[in-house]
Amino acid sequence: MKIDLEKPFNELPLLSPNIQLETINILKQLAKSHKALAELKGYSELIPNKDILINSIILKEAKVSSEIENIVTTHDSIYKALVSKETFIDRNTKEVLNYRSAIWKGVSLIKENDILTTNMIIEIQKELEKNDAGIRKVPGTSLKNDKTGEVIYTPPSGEAIIMNLMSNLEKYINQDSDVDDLINMAVIHYQFESIHPFYDGNGRTGRIVNVLFLVLKDLLESPILYLSNYIIKNKFDYYKLLQEVKTNGNWEEWIIFMLKAVEETSIETLSMIRGIKDLLDKTIEDVKEKAPKIYKKELVELLFYHPYTKISFLVEEGFAARKTASLYLKELESIGILEGIKIGRETIYINKKLFELLRQS
Repeated sequence: MKIDLEKPFNELPLLSPNIQLETINILKQLAKSHKALAELKGYSELIPNKDILINSIILKEAKVSSEIENIVTTHDSIYKALVSKETFIDRNTKEVLNYRSAIWKGVSLIKENDILTTNMIIEIQKELEKNDAGIRKVPGTSLKNDKTGEVIYTPPSGEAIIMNLMSNLEKYINQDSDVDDLINMAVIHYQFESIHPFYDGNGRTGRIVNVLFLVLKDLLESPILYLSNYIIKNKFDYYKLLQEVKTNGNWEEWIIFMLKAVEETSIETLSMIRGIKDLLDKTIEDVKEKAPKIYKKELVELLFYHPYTKISFLVEEGFAARKTASLYLKELESIGILEGIKIGRETIYINKKLFELLRQS
């Protein structure tokens, strides 16, 4: 395995376009990862209303990715926050919702520009953290051995040095490369996390960059694959292998780890998507049979886009005036599709089976 690296800055080398990492072991795992990812992409493109899937998956990712940074909330809090007034939203839930809006910001920028630049990554992090701090101008937090307290790694410091590393990373992201895109994704993630360019939100921003890169390279049509769940399950190995690239150039195990993350996450996401589609189809049939007078396919789809919904959502979507919308939701509650709960003075209706599916998946 040959790695051609240029002059280092603060002990973090620049990425070279000549980097060669396609070992036999990597290529064996690469085939499995591409197969699983292609199946996910193919099935997701058959779904008529992709917004239902994207919204559910992004909210799940926002929750799990934030947990890696010890920002913990619940599905219940997240969905309540989406339908409640600002006063009901706790800090951790706000952080998770900021993560969701940062993903949408990134997707919009990718679709508009067909490129992923440093300035776009700064905009994504700004949306995530809700501040204008931008690139670090002071040294980053050193990584220490939990047992000995020994400093294992210190991120590069100095705005000019960080911007030079980010400029190099930007070129690597957008170059035409003979290296497989999934391998490049692993390299890009390592380099971004090692640069640690921001005061806060580096981990979450880096995980957003992963899926944006897959969309940019047309490996996914929509942002529906997130590796956070795999990372949190294998958190020790994730940080250990990141460090081993720095200390002894162990690229092979790091790349295989990330490729396995793609494979396993693709399989899990495909299973969840199928579960959502099957439940949507069954709910459509149930409403047709048990409440034919109010049945509209678009109404049922709204209940899947918003697992927690309320009267004003139906009014805003043009289904009915407020009084009739209230009757619709009560009818859906009476046949067991929804469950009404009081939040403050307002009644919120939960799509019970969908909520349980998302909570367990």
